[in-house]
Amino acid sequence: MPIPSHRSQADAASPRRRALLQWLASGAAAASWPQRAWSQPRFDSNPFALGVASGSPTHQGVVLWTRLMQTGLFGRNTLPAEPIAVRWEVAHDEAFARIVRKGNTLALPELAHSVHAEVDDLDADRWYFYRFRAGEAQSPVGRTRTLPAPDAAAQRLRLAYASCQRWEHGHYGAYHHMREESLDLVLFLGDYIYEYAGAVNAVRATGTWATTLDTYRDRYALHKSDPALQAMHAHCPWLVTWDDHEVQNDYAGLHPGDNGPPVADFAARRAAAYQAYYEHMPLRARVLTQGLAGMAQGAEMRIYAQHDFGRLARIVMLDDRQYRSPQACNPDGRSGSSRIAVNQCPALAEPDRDMLGQDQERWLQAALSESPGHWNLIGQQTLLGTRNFGTPSQAAVWNDGWDGYPAARTRLTRLLERLPTRNNVVLGGDVHENWVGHVKADYAQPDSATVGVEFCGTSITSRSGGGSKTADYLARNPHFVFADSQRKGYGVLEITPQRLTATLRVVDDVTRADTGVQTLARFEVESGKPALQRTL
Repeated sequence: MPIPSHRSQADAASPRRRALLQWLASGAAAASWPQRAWSQPRFDSNPFALGVASGSPTHQGVVLWTRLMQTGLFGRNTLPAEPIAVRWEVAHDEAFARIVRKGNTLALPELAHSVHAEVDDLDADRWYFYRFRAGEAQSPVGRTRTLPAPDAAAQRLRLAYASCQRWEHGHYGAYHHMREESLDLVLFLGDYIYEYAGAVNAVRATGTWATTLDTYRDRYALHKSDPALQAMHAHCPWLVTWDDHEVQNDYAGLHPGDNGPPVADFAARRAAAYQAYYEHMPLRARVLTQGLAGMAQGAEMRIYAQHDFGRLARIVMLDDRQYRSPQACNPDGRSGSSRIAVNQCPALAEPDRDMLGQDQERWLQAALSESPGHWNLIGQQTLLGTRNFGTPSQAAVWNDGWDGYPAARTRLTRLLERLPTRNNVVLGGDVHENWVGHVKADYAQPDSATVGVEFCGTSITSRSGGGSKTADYLARNPHFVFADSQRKGYGVLEITPQRLTATLRVVDDVTRADTGVQTLARFEVESGKPALQRTL
């Protein structure tokens, strides 16, 4: 049963769910749950078949994740509908000879027997190993780390950014190579799953459309069955945000997207999708409980957050799906996205059109204005810079990205202009192509100040609609310096106080799990100078 989207019979009849959320909000220990409710079943199959993960790190702690399943990955979870006791351990060494923290928690049936162990009181800036036990079963060992102390003069941060991993379009072989990149963090920027049923020339098969809590859960289980993805999750902590396909293609706030079987209540569908997202991501319970009152009115989840890597970098992860206005000027009033002529869509210029929502905008202004970081990294879902598909006199843009929300974009870029640093780096995904460019204070004025740089990454597997016109689009949009529409992979950033180095890595063949990898391009940005220099 998803968290209800409005006052309804389901809401009125869910005291256990409200009690569950309150229990999560309190940070209560597993011991606070009646012990008679615990179950320690004997498992007929590996209950840790979806692997382990960590995320939401601080300088003192981290979230450890797993999900128990009794059946095969394509079937329903047949574990008993009762809490199951799970033990977790954190150690300095992979052999667990030096255990530093351990505890008990519960895998709750209301949350698909997922586990989100929030471990605190760890040392800053240190790597750890972790594992879970349930009954006689033991999970794979994961590796994670804490962030440097807030006042630490960290000298190096190395992270990867990735997005868009449609199952049918290929294998996740990119993650095999990402594990060799000596990373501190992974930033995943949306489209972790796809809700679709099938694809033309599919490399791997899916089932039906994901529209309900059970089918979203099944889709996450399918994606997480990929061994390369599991191995990457176990290798280092992840910071995550979502985009549209975690719910429905091109949805906007509480407005549905444009494809798939219709549902009677889109808010209820979104609530189910959000719940499944939480169940399968290494997120803190506060993403649920910060919007506790709002859960009866829209199943809100506050996933935007900031993370400080000492004084070297502040990382902000944004949510540009949950709070946005509907896309403007779609033909015939249909939902979803369209390529539109700018001069035929006066609604684009409306100043109150939101991409982030007012609360998130205020939060972002404070987060960046008060940033202690030498660099500001902004992780969000899509391409920031304007991409004109038409001509200078007859501009045409895609209305689902920031081009569909120019006033909101200008509020963001003018904020970057006011910051004392120009070391602003915007990261995005969604478009399934690599785009590298300069962030302008006002894209309507090409000669306005450059206030940062942008790296919009390609997909892990998802196909692109681009191709022969990419070079033309690049020439029409001179704030971009590089684009590639064909190859798939991920990006790596190495950050020091002196410079940022971005390496675009692409795989040879997404249809092969054992694909090779190569470097497509490399760029450097010197501290204090928002100017891209291509070095490869």
